[in-house]
Amino acid sequence: MSVFEKRWAVIGLLINALVWGVSWWPLRELHAAGFHPLWSTLLVFTPALVFAGLWYRSAWRGVLSCGGLWALALAAGATNVGFNWAVTTGDVIRVVLLFYTMPAWAVPLAWWLLGERPTTGALMRLVLAFVGVWLVLWEPGAGWPVPKDFADVLALCAGFLFALNNVLLRRTHARSSGERVLAMFFGGVLLNAVVACTGVGLGLLAWPEPDSVASPHWMWIAAGLSGALIAGNLALQFGASRLRSATTSIIMLSELLFASISSIALGAAVFQTRIGWGAAFIVTAAVLASLERAPKSAQA
Repeated sequence: MSVFEKRWAVIGLLINALVWGVSWWPLRELHAAGFHPLWSTLLVFTPALVFAGLWYRSAWRGVLSCGGLWALALAAGATNVGFNWAVTTGDVIRVVLLFYTMPAWAVPLAWWLLGERPTTGALMRLVLAFVGVWLVLWEPGAGWPVPKDFADVLALCAGFLFALNNVLLRRTHARSSGERVLAMFFGGVLLNAVVACTGVGLGLLAWPEPDSVASPHWMWIAAGLSGALIAGNLALQFGASRLRSATTSIIMLSELLFASISSIALGAAVFQTRIGWGAAFIVTAAVLASLERAPKSAQA
């Protein structure tokens, strides 16, 4: 791979990180308009799926017939369920930090799915990352640190699933970019629809209020975020399929910067010293991952 292509791969990951780093704001606007995060995600991802489905019409056969692309679709969809729900209802900085335990999860996943055996350094990074999680979750006087609320649980699960998503992008690198993009949007719609409808059936979730649906305000927000996610997803699959999973992880940490600055500026998060130390451990683990040399068999 040429230096020019690597440079564009990095830029692609930064674009995706920016989109997701500020996506909490339109999601919260949709929530304020009366849409549960699951319905909001459907509003955003359905137009994106229609666009991708028409643009990559010939890719449908591959998506529906390839087990690896089905796995990618389900991982991407589950990631969106967890992250969008968490960032809409929880403290943005806490959610994004817990989500970015992704570099730690990538170590065992890359070993399992890609054959990249963990080194001593990789195992040490796991320890660093989970010390960071301990600091983020710990509340003075509350005993053993556990997730404070459902948003914390969702963020941790989404971090694991996002690591799986990135590893699967590399595993399916032989498939066309259209198939991978289509699979990810298909999974986003499918999983959110299944979870939302199941929630309605169990009485845990209500359909959107008629007044909310009739308001034109949400349409512009949903359309704008949908367009941004299409661009971000294209950028992600371009970059992540060309770089090592560890390199992808460290570049994508820029989402934390975008999310932190925007959420503090708009009052959607509160920075605490303890959270700062947790962030330092998690980010250090990710930085060390990016500095580790890849085994010859895994180098791009």
